[in-house]
Amino acid sequence: MASRRKFLTTAAIGGGAAAASTLAAPYVSAQSPIRWRLQTYSGAPLGAHVIKPQIDAFNRAANGEMEIELYYADQLVPTDELFRALQNGTLDAVQSDEATMASPVDISVFGGYFPFATRFSLDVPALFNYYGLNEIWQEAYDEVDNVTWLSSGAWDPLHIFTIDPIRSLADMRGKRVFGVPTAGRFLSRYGLIPVTVPWDDVEVALQTGQLDGVAWCGFTEAYEVGWADICNYALTNSVTGAWFGSYFANTASWNNIPPHLQELFRITIDQSHYYRAVWYWGGEAQLRVHGEKMELTSLPAEEWAQVTADANGFWDEIAGSSPRAGRVVQAFKDYAANMEAAGYPYR
Repeated sequence: MASRRKFLTTAAIGGGAAAASTLAAPYVSAQSPIRWRLQTYSGAPLGAHVIKPQIDAFNRAANGEMEIELYYADQLVPTDELFRALQNGTLDAVQSDEATMASPVDISVFGGYFPFATRFSLDVPALFNYYGLNEIWQEAYDEVDNVTWLSSGAWDPLHIFTIDPIRSLADMRGKRVFGVPTAGRFLSRYGLIPVTVPWDDVEVALQTGQLDGVAWCGFTEAYEVGWADICNYALTNSVTGAWFGSYFANTASWNNIPPHLQELFRITIDQSHYYRAVWYWGGEAQLRVHGEKMELTSLPAEEWAQVTADANGFWDEIAGSSPRAGRVVQAFKDYAANMEAAGYPYR
């Protein structure tokens, strides 16, 4: 542990020194490749889909001018320290949601799973591109020193996977689940207990009884990372349709790379957004129908109606936390109203 802390301290100091020197010196040539360290929120099995294809593509296309070293959850710094490590230069880039990495902005509550904000993965880019979320996210991070927000995209829907079945709201009471902060905050009103453990420890925690389930992902991830091998039941009621995840860069590191490599990184981010959208969309349907590892359960219709109604109060509570949060919630409301009015195939 001491050597690890020493490494992190040295890296932070070195990152700061490198940032200072590179800000003073313009980019000259590609003979000495620029090297970045990027850490994702996800463990290696999941990271193989949510980010590795992008990093591999970038490194090939950079043609020796730059190389990104990819690290998975908790490999260099604990996940809840990602933002600080990015800000101080220990990391050059991060892929995560705001809530999981404790981003100090007033919109961090919307990162990850915000209850019922989305129904489909395409809702996320639509909200960012057509309903003002791009501008709101940019505005929020412009107020933070040395962190540059680059892009947000969609991940999978949120389901609850457990060892014992959930067939009613009463069955949630007392169940300890690994999950993302905002959804856990909402679900705790029904007695679910959010528990935080390192991502790589979730499987063992399920096996030893430290956890009763996970409220972190959809079917595709549950099968991919092995949690479906331990959990016996899957609740089909989805608290939201897609996770909000973002890419961030250390501002000094970002400004130190030439425009064509900045553009290449943005292009491969978009490639990653596309890859995930297809992987999750196809996987969710396939595994709900043909997956054999977990039995499907559902809440009674009247109880589920109560949950969706409760979400309205939760939205209003969050909207009152800051004017900017209020603008995000209003965008969600406007979007939902338009989708309902449009009808099939939107709603």
